[in-house]
Amino acid sequence: MATTTHIPIAGYKSIYRMEDVERAMEESAPRQNDSLNSLYQKMKQSGGTRFIIKPSSTEGVESLYESSPNFKPVIDDLKKHMALAISGDEPMQFTPILLLGDPGLGKTHFAKCVAQTLGTGYEFISMSSLTAGWILSGASSQWTNAKPGKVAQSLVNGEFANPLITLDEVDKCGGDSRYDPMGALYSLLERDTAEHFKDEYIEVDIDASHILWIATANDESRIPEPILSRMNVYTIERPDQDGALKIALAVYQDILKDHNWGFPSEPNEDVLGKLTEISPRDMRKMLIDAFGNAKLERRDYLLVKDLDTEKLSRKKAKIGF
Repeated sequence: MATTTHIPIAGYKSIYRMEDVERAMEESAPRQNDSLNSLYQKMKQSGGTRFIIKPSSTEGVESLYESSPNFKPVIDDLKKHMALAISGDEPMQFTPILLLGDPGLGKTHFAKCVAQTLGTGYEFISMSSLTAGWILSGASSQWTNAKPGKVAQSLVNGEFANPLITLDEVDKCGGDSRYDPMGALYSLLERDTAEHFKDEYIEVDIDASHILWIATANDESRIPEPILSRMNVYTIERPDQDGALKIALAVYQDILKDHNWGFPSEPNEDVLGKLTEISPRDMRKMLIDAFGNAKLERRDYLLVKDLDTEKLSRKKAKIGF
């Protein structure tokens, strides 16, 4: 598969004001919270300015059509937003995206690929393990073991004002209803209110309005309507045979680009055909094992026998699939 060179344009954006940090430090001084004071010192040292990435062309998304063909409607819309950003010399903006579909379709992988295509930062948040809103928006520094939320951490510790944040399995969010885990999203997903986001731990206004949001879910009915209304919902279908072949090749090449294992850039047709029988999520796990099986037999190429489909079946049976 040909690789398109895509160079994003970096500008600068102020996400918090230094005078606000100074004020917060003075107000927190009587409480003598060493952890919070260290964070304020770090905020002063790094300054309130972060990179903000702008697309230089729409060419960067073309590879997504090859690697994620069943996401075509999403990619089509992303391409439109990129064209608008380029026309106005602006950062990429789009309405928060919800990718809805069965497990294992590659929704989370697709979100990471979008961040890589745009050249911005990437943050993954597992919503199934989220039990309280403060995990996103921070807890008061007066609480024992309190700390900033994941949104503030991403912006304060990261390099970008417009990272892409994935909210994985947003329909599986649980916890005590008194501390709604999704509570922070009501303001974070609205551009106007996100511009003055205040993490409860830091107590400093942070501009979170440029964050790019992609959520994933299996069951739309378990997501509150006010959250759904803030998102563009895309139902992701299982790929057809041709699409599955493209995904299998993309997963194979994605694994090899990070390693110097000596395998060819494309496997044989029999291996690709076998991979199309499983989900994109399982393709990756099976291929990692397959590469190891080939090396044990002192081969630098894959055979169908390297793909241990029985191992995958045993795992699914064990957990009740």
